[in-house]
Amino acid sequence: MENQKVRNIGIIMNGVTGRMGTRQHLERSIFAIRQQGGVKTKSGMVILPDPILVGRNEEKLKALAQTYGLQRYTTDLNACLADPYNEIYFDAQTTNNRAKSVLKAVAAGKAIYSEKPVASNLEEALTLCRAIKAAGIKNGVVQDKLWLPGILKLKHLIDSGALGKVLSVRGEFGYWVFDGKSQPCQRPSWNYRKEDGGGIIADMLCHWRYVVDNIFGKVRSVSCLGATHVETRIDEAGKEYRCTAEDAAYATFLCDEGIVCHFNSSWAVRVRRDDLLTLQVDGTNGTAVAGLQKCFYQNTGATPTCVWDPDADNPANYFEGWQEVQAGQKFDNAFRIEWEFFLKHVVENEPFPWTFVEGAKGIQLADLALKSWAERKWIDLADLTV
Repeated sequence: MENQKVRNIGIIMNGVTGRMGTRQHLERSIFAIRQQGGVKTKSGMVILPDPILVGRNEEKLKALAQTYGLQRYTTDLNACLADPYNEIYFDAQTTNNRAKSVLKAVAAGKAIYSEKPVASNLEEALTLCRAIKAAGIKNGVVQDKLWLPGILKLKHLIDSGALGKVLSVRGEFGYWVFDGKSQPCQRPSWNYRKEDGGGIIADMLCHWRYVVDNIFGKVRSVSCLGATHVETRIDEAGKEYRCTAEDAAYATFLCDEGIVCHFNSSWAVRVRRDDLLTLQVDGTNGTAVAGLQKCFYQNTGATPTCVWDPDADNPANYFEGWQEVQAGQKFDNAFRIEWEFFLKHVVENEPFPWTFVEGAKGIQLADLALKSWAERKWIDLADLTV
């Protein structure tokens, strides 16, 4: 870093003792950025994040700090917010604990970056948006799937015009989450309790909103059916509990240009597809199928002529005629990419459009999907005003 100006920036990381917070935000983002020597900006400055880990369990925080060679950790959020060295507040707590802490950070004048959902419901999300706007502080929401390799390749295909006019999108997401009876559950129990902020609609439709809005077209209407397929599970203490939140959602979105997007999201489905998330995008000139890492494409010339004959084995191999898009190309971690954008936004005012308002749009879609399920009808989305 000779002849380069280094800008240290204190980051309050609240709630990163959980699996996602540790792996994606601390280890693969902030720690990785520190290991590479910081983030270089257009002006030549290097931004070096200096995190302080915050949470309720001091022993967990201490162990985590030692693992990643960090000196700063505490259970005192108020003291962190009072320290002017800490310029950014990051929140990865459970959703129902988020709003109170974010409002404290707003009052302290910190730039705010948050996991999603940013709040438990739309009104709470809009309250946060209005407080942030009134304070005039920089803010952002994690929208990591926009930087997944498979999604980046898919967007490249669409933007190039290779698919022609996009007609429809079919999204399949999920995997089998064990109930804890035959083998341990691989997700926390609060995910399946509505009273604790659980439910796959609130969890996943926030993702699908920003994916659809940014890649295919603005979501204008929603129809959704939820289900609690697995009724009881075993919690972290080994006790059986009744699931009060849905573990599956079957949602259809009507978007700009008449594009129809249907997403099945489930923690009660076994995987027989290329990835845990696959998106099939059909267009007039071709079709793409994207997963987390890879994307495949079939154009009109390679599309087979299909003939329906249910009385004979089909001789066609429908996996032929597909080509992999940008095979072998390397991409950085999606969470890390967005962290670097946000750091440059805070320090050098580079653009960052993925704000709390965008996060609120995801909650709007989830709330209206729940309403659609309850009322068994299509519901239109209004423009958000903050």
